[in-house]
Amino acid sequence: MTAPSTLGLSTEARNLHWLLSNLVEEVPGVHSVTVVSSDGLMLLSSDPGLALAPEGRRQHDGPKGPRGSSADLATIVSGIGSLTIGAAKLMDGGGVKQTMVAMDEGSVFVMSISDGSLLGVHATPDCDMSVVAYHMALFVGRAGHVLTPELRSELRKSMESAQ
Repeated sequence: MTAPSTLGLSTEARNLHWLLSNLVEEVPGVHSVTVVSSDGLMLLSSDPGLALAPEGRRQHDGPKGPRGSSADLATIVSGIGSLTIGAAKLMDGGGVKQTMVAMDEGSVFVMSISDGSLLGVHATPDCDMSVVAYHMALFVGRAGHVLTPELRSELRKSMESAQ
């Protein structure tokens, strides 16, 4: 994974980028990771390998993922989060802590962060789910308290300028 540029970012933003990079690099089977705000906007992504093809279409030179795009993973995570929150309300189930979707060719994990933001992970089908969930919980525990409105705004701006 090529680390996204963190030049000019606050210490908190650089630390979140480092935590996200570590999650991908240290946990076997993890393809990509994203953090999505409560309103569905991507705040962080481990997938900077996204490039534009000459025709303006997206192309991906990294591992196989949802259409090869971190933006697509963020959309999936946001949708899964919204669906499970709605289901929990209908069932009087309380807050949603974690959702996992197992597929033939991969897995998607979604975990709530303290402010309604979501952490999403795309992993291989043979990953150790308990290890992925454990490392996601570590990330949420470390990142949840620093994900302030100011930091979310800074992260959004850095994602927009990177695209």
